[in-house]
Amino acid sequence: MTNQTPFSNKKFIFFSIILLLVLGISITLSIMIGSVSVTPVYVWKVILSKVPLLQNLIETNWSRSQEIIIWQIRVPRVLLAAIVGAGLAIAGAAIQALVRNSIADPYILGVSSGATVGATAVLILGAFSFLGIYALSAAAFIGAFISVLFVFFLSRVGGRISIIRLLLAGIAVSLILSAISNFILMMSTREGGIKAVMYWMMGSLAGAKWSYLLIPTIIFICVFVLLWLHYRQLNLLLLGEESAVTLGVNLQRFRMQLILLVSLLTGVLVAVSGSIGFVGLIIPHIVRLIVGSNYKYVIPISALLGSIFLVWADALARILIAPEEMPIGIITAICGGPFFIWLLRRNNYSFGEGD
Repeated sequence: MTNQTPFSNKKFIFFSIILLLVLGISITLSIMIGSVSVTPVYVWKVILSKVPLLQNLIETNWSRSQEIIIWQIRVPRVLLAAIVGAGLAIAGAAIQALVRNSIADPYILGVSSGATVGATAVLILGAFSFLGIYALSAAAFIGAFISVLFVFFLSRVGGRISIIRLLLAGIAVSLILSAISNFILMMSTREGGIKAVMYWMMGSLAGAKWSYLLIPTIIFICVFVLLWLHYRQLNLLLLGEESAVTLGVNLQRFRMQLILLVSLLTGVLVAVSGSIGFVGLIIPHIVRLIVGSNYKYVIPISALLGSIFLVWADALARILIAPEEMPIGIITAICGGPFFIWLLRRNNYSFGEGD
């Protein structure tokens, strides 16, 4: 993970532009796909008609139903897929730098299990009902936040964060919280609620609304900027603790900041999308195979590639078994599982060892 491949700023700019174009095309095609087909012309006409300075320049020649399908249903869903994909990818890249291991992902901090407890409490027990449509997202985030707090405090030894204890605490807390979720499910007699929980645990963007986009987008932008500004420290983490300290990194403070940023981002994303696996694992590794291990390039390219990947995964989830919808986590698992096995075989990893 520490070897560098030559990748200049010019190559980075060119590659980023290509990925931005691919992302734009992917978003357009994904909005077009569905039980009601729409043309790319109508897609962009409807979108541009919502821009204040352009709305009077666009000829309104589409039906009200087409506008609802495009603007109210598909656009927020596809944009949420792009944000979630980008966020999970950069969170995975940061965690892999923190533990110096390419087979780590954001969920090792127990975020997913904590969020599942919160979601289960809402769907089975009716908790947080006073929050209305936001009950599920709020409960999932609170569960994720509490689980991270437990992992964080369990990993501290004499005021310092131990990476080995962090990994072990994450596993232990995840197992405990998973047991709580399973117990609630086992005791429930509501078949509809059990099915809803299982569906949420496999990840879904089916309930995406414009109101769901604001907080994840703001958190993603803030975390992205902070990680990119600290790419040198992330690069130094790959060299090992002694090298990082020698070169001026306040290791304990930076680790705490990194854990908090990744946990906040992952918790918010899981709260709105459920547990979508493998994105934070496979995307950063693919990016490092292309651009090397320099986090100046890894962070932005991971965000773009993660967006593209999840936009297409969501599109496949909608069309593979239409008119039914497949949980998006199944798609990412089908893509990520074989890659993960190849990664293990290729590098002969032993978990917890730096690579």
